[in-house]
Amino acid sequence: MRTFLRLEHVFDIGQHLLGGNSQWDSRLCLEALLGVIDLLGRSDVKTELIKELERHANSLSTLQNNPGVDPARLSAVLGEINGYLTELRDASCQPGQGLRRDELVSSIRQRSAIPGGTCNFDLPAYHYWLHKSVVGRRAALEEWHRDLMVVRRAMKLALHMVRNSTTPTIECAQRGFFQKPIEPNVACQIVRVVLPVESPYFPEISGGRHRFTVRFMGQQDSRERPLQTEDDVEFELRCCIL
Repeated sequence: MRTFLRLEHVFDIGQHLLGGNSQWDSRLCLEALLGVIDLLGRSDVKTELIKELERHANSLSTLQNNPGVDPARLSAVLGEINGYLTELRDASCQPGQGLRRDELVSSIRQRSAIPGGTCNFDLPAYHYWLHKSVVGRRAALEEWHRDLMVVRRAMKLALHMVRNSTTPTIECAQRGFFQKPIEPNVACQIVRVVLPVESPYFPEISGGRHRFTVRFMGQQDSRERPLQTEDDVEFELRCCIL
């Protein structure tokens, strides 16, 4: 699940920058795509995504005879899940393969690990590409995005379902500390903590097999280390699992 969340974060950066017009927008958008490729290479994301979607489909299938469930909505969601599963299971589905085989992208990827390694004299072909028209650069970026789109859409659906699988509760962290046991045989996939935007604190969440902990930290000056508050903090908690 952590890999899915990291991928979501990098995908969102790339999607935002895709709408930019400057050369720097295009450069940073491509860097985000390279980040996605690196994350995909660290684990078998495709297999993990298939397993997660299969688990969701099995869970939802048990609700088909539940009178409190909208059958049309349930059928639509199951159809969407099965559509992604069919696409991901296809042997020809190799997300990121086109990017890895692209000569320009490969050369940029090799030089990106070096600070300043993608400047104009190191990669003149990249310099040339960056000076193409906005339309030309965006067309290339959109094509590279399409190579990864099945992962992005399927993962977005899986995360949306997990995040909306629970009812929030209002909790209070005594002196900035909150701990909650995890039920045996029930793995909490995502812990979400919601605070007002004007709150002077931010949560640090850590977890183990049997419990998870939330500490509310304050940092008045970025030059100082964050400290756990002594105040009681009320917050919204969501323990998400599907």
